[in-house]
Amino acid sequence: MESLTTYQYFADGEWHEPASGKWIESENPATCEVWARIPDCNEVDVDRAVQAAKSAFYDGPWPQMNGTERGKILRGIGDAVIANAERLGEVETRDNGKLPQHITPGLRAWQTDSFYYYAGLTDKFEGSFIPLDVPDMMNYLQWEPFGVCGLITAWNSPLGVLICKLAPALAAGNTVVIKPSEHASASTLEFMDVLQQTDLPKGVVNVVTGYGQPTGEALVAHPDVRMVSMTGGIPGGRAVASTAAQQIKPLVMELGGKSPQLVFEDADLELAVNGVASGIFPVSGQSCVSGSRAVVHSSLVDEFTKRLVAVAGKARIGDPLDPSTQVGPIANRPHYEKILTDIEAAEASDATLLLDGRNVGPDTGYYIGPTIFSEVSNDMDLAQHEIFGPVVGIIPFDDEEEAIQIANDSIYGLAAGIWTEDMNRAIRVGERLEAGTIYINNYFNATTQSPVGGFKQSGYGRENGVEGMRCFMQTKSVWLATNPSEPDPFPN
Repeated sequence: MESLTTYQYFADGEWHEPASGKWIESENPATCEVWARIPDCNEVDVDRAVQAAKSAFYDGPWPQMNGTERGKILRGIGDAVIANAERLGEVETRDNGKLPQHITPGLRAWQTDSFYYYAGLTDKFEGSFIPLDVPDMMNYLQWEPFGVCGLITAWNSPLGVLICKLAPALAAGNTVVIKPSEHASASTLEFMDVLQQTDLPKGVVNVVTGYGQPTGEALVAHPDVRMVSMTGGIPGGRAVASTAAQQIKPLVMELGGKSPQLVFEDADLELAVNGVASGIFPVSGQSCVSGSRAVVHSSLVDEFTKRLVAVAGKARIGDPLDPSTQVGPIANRPHYEKILTDIEAAEASDATLLLDGRNVGPDTGYYIGPTIFSEVSNDMDLAQHEIFGPVVGIIPFDDEEEAIQIANDSIYGLAAGIWTEDMNRAIRVGERLEAGTIYINNYFNATTQSPVGGFKQSGYGRENGVEGMRCFMQTKSVWLATNPSEPDPFPN
């Protein structure tokens, strides 16, 4: 048995026991053993964290700092993350089963670069002067923070998702209360300990843990929370949007996808096969941008399918701490059981199961390997509903117009891949695809500088890049009379 770690929640620079006196057990998905307990926070705990963030925004040193000073603190956070990357990665692997090679290098590179990137933007958001048709009047715009922001993160990549929100939120001058998924909260709590090694004032960053109800709902509904950024699924997004709408709160939401990979007849077949496989299987499909629909030209669908099955069948599935492992476990039991149900449902349809990822890997743990279905039509549940697992459906098409129609025939619109050697076609098709990110002859790339977000029910707002910081700011229009002389309101 693993030693049991008991966490507290973090508010106003201190650790606290949950008011409920209750904890949530966290399983290691690689072993099915309980290794940690996280606080089951209620409305009392949420209010304590929000009040700490509110005080830090209005009364602490944070609002007195200029952008340059905030930037220095963000750079210090980046340095602290790099110094603690291995420790944070080990906790996240234990908590959700993600392979260390998919966590630690990111914490030492592009994810940490988010703090450096936004540190450089803190003093770059300039206002603007607006030419007017009103005499003796000046009008200018300035960007300001919202105040207290609620950050709701997902279990598939807790620290990566958090950093994409936290760095721009702080750079903009906000304070935050974070609510990580109840299935993977430990690495976020460990991150609070890392933040205490920096010059970040107390109360600027706070964490409450627990379920969507009551913890998440209480955070979104709190009247002192002015803006919410959420990553998760559509049901959670609907709940957050409904609650936030009662107080007209702005939202940024990234809600998943059913991303198509369009493989045209002139594609480099080896490149496309490896790209499609890399775009879903190494992370067990547990990424919102996973390319789970392989939309392949009918002239090469047989050869493509044969090669994809061969490549995916070579994956080594096992304990994420084993350096030879290429595909780790599903992050938690409820999701593992959901994926199994989805595979069974697809089997019962007219789709053909070519590669079965069930009953693979170690005897203990939540393991599902690459799974491939052929003869899939786009109206099947397999093609329409996000499985969020290592399951690919291969859908044939005959011409470009049909490929675009299939790709766009979805409630989602997060990402799409195009595999072709015809750049005119690539640009032409990319312009018509309804997705926030288009990959051409590559897939799964991300960087702090480039915005990410969805079309349709994949969400709205953007993370990363300048747009990612702008979402955490609001515009103020200022009118200045240069020759004050208000007219008589009631002339004779």
